[in-house]
Amino acid sequence: MKRVPSIELLDNDEGTPGEISASLSDLRNINHWFGGIGTSESMIRKVARASKQRKLSLLEVASGLGDLPKAVQQRTRRHGLELDITFSDRSASHLNQGTRAVAADVLSLPFADDSFDVVHSALFMHHLAPEEVVACVRESLRVCRTAVLINDVVRDRLHLMLVYAGFPLFRSRLTHNDAPASVRQAYTVAEMHQLLRIIPRATVQISTHFMFRMGVIVWKREQTHV
Repeated sequence: MKRVPSIELLDNDEGTPGEISASLSDLRNINHWFGGIGTSESMIRKVARASKQRKLSLLEVASGLGDLPKAVQQRTRRHGLELDITFSDRSASHLNQGTRAVAADVLSLPFADDSFDVVHSALFMHHLAPEEVVACVRESLRVCRTAVLINDVVRDRLHLMLVYAGFPLFRSRLTHNDAPASVRQAYTVAEMHQLLRIIPRATVQISTHFMFRMGVIVWKREQTHV
């Protein structure tokens, strides 16, 4: 199944306020029901074990309202791991008011080197062209101390079929466009590894999770991986 770059309506705010709200609700449900939260929690706990830390500062790029990292924060807190989250998105209008957040381009983050323990993104990398994926991860590595974490979907024919079968679960017409578009332009595990392995002084680990999710950890330096 060839990768096909596609337009996702929610990213371009193409919809009425009601449609956008319904699509965001669909996205929250997808992450809760189909492995999104569990994938990120697994990676973050792995980084915490490797770095022997009970508190991690985390920069969430392309965060939107940040529902997924907030849900992970609640889960890890129950296990004695605290996440100190800073949210970042290209548009200030996408950010949730009342949180520590900054509007920024993921390819030119307004932070000093080694500002955060980890940089995390969810359902974002598939929007980028291959060269942009590499540039984004390089920039994320610059501002982190330990690792870059990527939570994304995997391109697969069966995954696309399941998305169409799940249409009755979605409330918004935007989701009916965006969900299959995400799968069509997603990367396979092999493609993601091929892209990221060229980055010097970084180690790439990729795991697969429930419902065609991949969890990518790009370690900045030699770590004791657990």
